[in-house]
This record gives sequence, structure tokens and C-alpha cells, in this order.
Amino acid sequence: MLETLAEDIVVVGIAYDGAEAITLVDSLHPDLVLMDVRMPHVDGVKATQLIRERYPEQKIVMLTTFIDDTYVESALNHGAAGYLLKNIKPNELIDAIFAVHSGSVLLSPDLVSLLLRKSESEEGHDDQDSEALGDLVRKMNMREKEILGLIAKGYNNRSIADTLFLSEPTVRNYISRIYAKIGSKDRLEVMAIAKSRTWDDLPKDQ
Repeated sequence: MLETLAEDIVVVGIAYDGAEAITLVDSLHPDLVLMDVRMPHVDGVKATQLIRERYPEQKIVMLTTFIDDTYVESALNHGAAGYLLKNIKPNELIDAIFAVHSGSVLLSPDLVSLLLRKSESEEGHDDQDSEALGDLVRKMNMREKEILGLIAKGYNNRSIADTLFLSEPTVRNYISRIYAKIGSKDRLEVMAIAKSRTWDDLPKDQ
């Protein structure tokens, strides 16, 4: 399907379990790996961990039928650049592949909702932490606040760029500054912080 619908995508190999995926990455060095989660012998999360340990720059997108926050968090913590459900439309999958290849981090909207609901149900920051985070956001410039608001909604870098009429490299630079100010490089944590906090000067309609 990928090769049929996208002229500039070539499937260089197909693995039938996580162990074979590791072997194929060793030999083929693909630009991007679409990784299933539940496989015999070595599952996709473990395979992702091992591949990223060997090749830290390897881009891996999890493509699965399972909406499980434990799998999602584990895969992303081990360096997966995306987590998509298999009911994704072919053209959306192709767009996702190119977006991740360009440096974006992608999550299925259903998974974003799941993770944010989980973060909202867990114990939040104490008042002191909340006040400190509020101060950080208030010190951000308007563009950083706009981008933080879109991150809270689950927008990926490409969508943020399209919405704000910016280039993706510019968006990545802004996000790097946001991460530095918040003190986290974990996009899910930043999303949860932005979603769970309410600040008067955080854009709500962007």
C-alpha cells in the first residue's frame, strides 16, 4: 500500500517479530521503522529500546491496534517518534511517515486523549509547583504561549507550523526553548503540564 500510494516510499524489508526487526535494522539501516507492539519472542517496545540503544537517531513509529497507555509511555520513553493506530487512513499514515522523517513526534488523537485523561486523574502538582509553572508560562513570549497551547491540544510540529504559518525548523526552535523553560524534554509531560494548568495568559483558542 505504501509503495503504491507514495512514489517516494520504498519498503526495504519486512520483519515478522522484534528480533528480526533488530537484525534488519542492523543490515538495512532504514530511514524509518514501522513497528508493531505485540509480537512473539521480542515485542515491539523491547525491539524499539534495543534499536535505539544501537542507533540513537533511528526513527521508529509504533503502529498497533492496542490503545494501552503503558505500551504508549514505554515506547515513547524508549525513543519511539510516534504511536499510531492501525485504523489510520492510508493517506494519513503516509503523511505521518513524512512528518516523523522530518522530525515531528506523532500520536494518534485517541491516544493523546487517553494520556491526558490519565494525567488529569493523577495527583497534580502542589501549589508551590503550580505557581512556579505559572510564572514560567507568564514569562514566555506570545509565540511560545501559542505553541504551548497547541502542544496541549496534541498538535504535532507540522500541524503547529501549518496553523501558525511558520516553518517546521522555526517551530522546533520554539519548542526547544519551551522545553528549556519548563525543564523537560518529554513532550508528553509538557502536554500534560500545559493541559492540566490554567493560566490567564495561556492562549485558549489557538
